[in-house]
Amino acid sequence: MEIKRLSYKHKNNKVLYYIKNYIRLLIQSNYYQAKLSEKLKSIKSLSDDDIEKIAFRLNYYNKLKEPVELTTEAIKLSDLKLIKGSKTYFFDLYEYSRFFNQNLKGHFLFGDITHIPKAPSLVKSRPILNNNDYSILLKWDKVRHFMYIKNDKRPFSLKKDMLVSRGKVHSTQPHRVLFLEKYFGHPMCNIGKVNNNELNSKWKVNRMVIDEQLEYKFILCLEGNDVASNLKWVMSSNSLAVMPKPKFETWFMEGLLIPDYHYVLINDDYSDLESKLNYYINNVDKAIEIIKNANEYVSQFKNKQLEDLISLSVLNKYFEKTNQYKK
Repeated sequence: MEIKRLSYKHKNNKVLYYIKNYIRLLIQSNYYQAKLSEKLKSIKSLSDDDIEKIAFRLNYYNKLKEPVELTTEAIKLSDLKLIKGSKTYFFDLYEYSRFFNQNLKGHFLFGDITHIPKAPSLVKSRPILNNNDYSILLKWDKVRHFMYIKNDKRPFSLKKDMLVSRGKVHSTQPHRVLFLEKYFGHPMCNIGKVNNNELNSKWKVNRMVIDEQLEYKFILCLEGNDVASNLKWVMSSNSLAVMPKPKFETWFMEGLLIPDYHYVLINDDYSDLESKLNYYINNVDKAIEIIKNANEYVSQFKNKQLEDLISLSVLNKYFEKTNQYKK
């Protein structure tokens, strides 16, 4: 293992994450269930602005309007188990599902979900489409995806006039392969893959920690199996996120990001990359404006109280719209 993989600066503390979540499992769910009503009612005591934000995001994540029945494959909350490979999904769900009656059911699709399910399902990711109502988003795998730069001391103007990219690239990701084919070795790009596979061995490069990537004006945020996992921390920095228009979204609401306002938009075939980089190198004021907008967008996810209330509200609406609350 490369030493750089052990660098935790800017990353979430996974040890602390697992300790907190295992401790939660030791407390009976009944204890939390008694607090649900009080927590949901607390929304009314917030400012009008916060109430409006919660309502908007609730209905963005959970678009169910009419009641709908679950299928016979739905699983009780009490039957969900810790499974190797999906522990973070289980823990991130349980953080909020523990407040609900454990006999309530749902369709829980863990992992990188890029299709719209046939029944209303709780997911981490979904396609950005008008008919994605059955994909209800929750903040899952957040220890990996939701990390931010606390203090990027280097201003945009003092960073390198280049684009950087480090990440795994697989043959099942033709869009990532195409980028390397077009721009590996380009004088304005420091890019490469960090994994070993059957792809061009010349593309294999050493890893870079986040601080090293922050030395560059531009950071590539290409979708992988679903979303670009680095997009959140890049948009919280003083560097510009560079990417095509996203096709998938998570709790981060990638579908609401505005091209050339929150990030630098490039064509799906990457043909305009060089011209876009040169434009923002020569128009620093425009670059700084995008960085400011990106930082402001990220800030809405840093309010733990609102994040908790929105998550509980999304689940509550799910159980309500799937006819599980008996009168």
